[in-house]
Amino acid sequence: MGTDASGTKGNFSDWSSREWCDEALTRLNAGRPESALDAARRAADLEPAAEWPQRLISLAHERLGRDADAVPAAERAVDLGRGSWPARLRLAAVLRRVPGRWAEAVEHATLARKFAPEEPGPEVMLGDLALLRGEHARAERSYRTALALDPGDPQARVNLGLALLRWDRPRPHHDPAWPVDPRDTGRARRALEVWSRQVRLVVALATVAVAACALFLDWGVQAQIGGFAMLVLLAPLTVRQARRVGVWPYARAMLCRDPWLGVSVASAALAVAAYAAWLLLGAVPALPSSLDPVWAGLAGIVVLGWPALAAVRALAETWRGRPLLALAETVRATERTARRNAGVTLWIVLGRTWSVLVALAGVALVLEPRAAVAALAVPYPMVRGYLRARRGGDRWLATATGLVLLSAAACAAGGLLGSAWAWRIGLGALGAAAVVFAARAVRAWWRGGPGPWRASLLMCDLPMGAEPSVALDSEVRQTFSYARSIVLSYGDALGPRVAGAVASVTSSGELRLIAETEAWEAIEEDPRVAVFATDPLQRRFWVEVRGIALADSDVLRVTPKQVLVGEFPGRHQRR
Repeated sequence: MGTDASGTKGNFSDWSSREWCDEALTRLNAGRPESALDAARRAADLEPAAEWPQRLISLAHERLGRDADAVPAAERAVDLGRGSWPARLRLAAVLRRVPGRWAEAVEHATLARKFAPEEPGPEVMLGDLALLRGEHARAERSYRTALALDPGDPQARVNLGLALLRWDRPRPHHDPAWPVDPRDTGRARRALEVWSRQVRLVVALATVAVAACALFLDWGVQAQIGGFAMLVLLAPLTVRQARRVGVWPYARAMLCRDPWLGVSVASAALAVAAYAAWLLLGAVPALPSSLDPVWAGLAGIVVLGWPALAAVRALAETWRGRPLLALAETVRATERTARRNAGVTLWIVLGRTWSVLVALAGVALVLEPRAAVAALAVPYPMVRGYLRARRGGDRWLATATGLVLLSAAACAAGGLLGSAWAWRIGLGALGAAAVVFAARAVRAWWRGGPGPWRASLLMCDLPMGAEPSVALDSEVRQTFSYARSIVLSYGDALGPRVAGAVASVTSSGELRLIAETEAWEAIEEDPRVAVFATDPLQRRFWVEVRGIALADSDVLRVTPKQVLVGEFPGRHQRR
């Protein structure tokens, strides 16, 4: 007896490889990946030809953040069990994080689905791969297929909500299929963002300074010279950030994949052009009065373009996706990530309701006050979503929701009764709701916690590929080793077919078959097969192994998925 690093007691010298695998899985589920890695390695030492220990080694490395170390073990698992769908799924999970190997990850996930169409895991993985590339419609289809197979799958449920919200992946500028390190494109994106921010700030401050000096200090000529000098100073700033991009061949594609990054860069270039045109028009000795609006408009673009773009982005983010449908899916999951995403989704619904009430109040005040009665119906989806999620723990959300409800009722009363005080209460409640949102956002930023915005949404990423492999016990092994007749069952275009075969069992638990050529051709299309054998001694029981058959040189390698053992009817059953 002894005690290992995890504190588990037992006679470890008597443990089999599968017992060590069970122990490794238990430690992984308990959040002890380092200890689980030790147990998985012991299992691999006891049974080097088994693929389950290799998958657990890969998963332990992944949990420890060692993606580079997780790949070789996952590849080894696939080599040992080429027809194992959990091994294919494990390899797909680690390859998606390796630059330049995204296509391989998709290929292995597709094979896993082909090997086990009855399992939700491969569909979830394909949905995750699509979601990380921003292919929301494809991700939604995969997640719905997975939920049809297992309605209780938490990862499919949570990530389906993200697909319905048209969630932005953590690196929207980067295509995971690119053969470039995401850290390089991340540095390039940072350089472009910094350049855009600095340029817009410099030209906005320069515009205000030039206008103030010319109007209040009567330094018109000096102010214009200083304004043109600021344009010259933009050159070294631009060169400095351009050197940091590093991956210029991907810059255009980055701007296309991340529209807001593209708009930010384009707005900075537009601000510089508008600033230069404003200075040139201001230098004209006698500017025609007809060009005064143009001159003022150019200054407005330079100074107000940045906050206007931020407002447009906030409005667009609020109205993107289908948050009510996403909320209906998310609240059905019990994961911690689901609770967080449900709260953020409710803030998005609240933002939509608030923006509709603002627009409705503006129309009512300008055109027809009685139109404000429609405000009573506006909060209904928000209230329905709030009650469905039962978000009683977020007092900020509850306060903002109450203020929006008060605003809707007060604006409706003001429009119907013509009460100025009702209008003041309604508009004041709208302003107060905006203040509550801002305070909640500042609090989250200060504490470093999740805020009431889309960036706080998280993808559910549970470990994949840890399922136990199917083992062949000694009785089954003996049956296939000494059976006088082996029957291979497979499917082709005409339906189920059977063929005779010769079988042997490897040390890893795979079956190796020699079968007729017609069977090979059909198995290439559908590798799911069943192999039958009878008790070679007394012929009292039969064995059926269902699995995946793949060609390897001149034999078929069958990786078991399910083993069935039964007895033939006869006199021995009455004994």
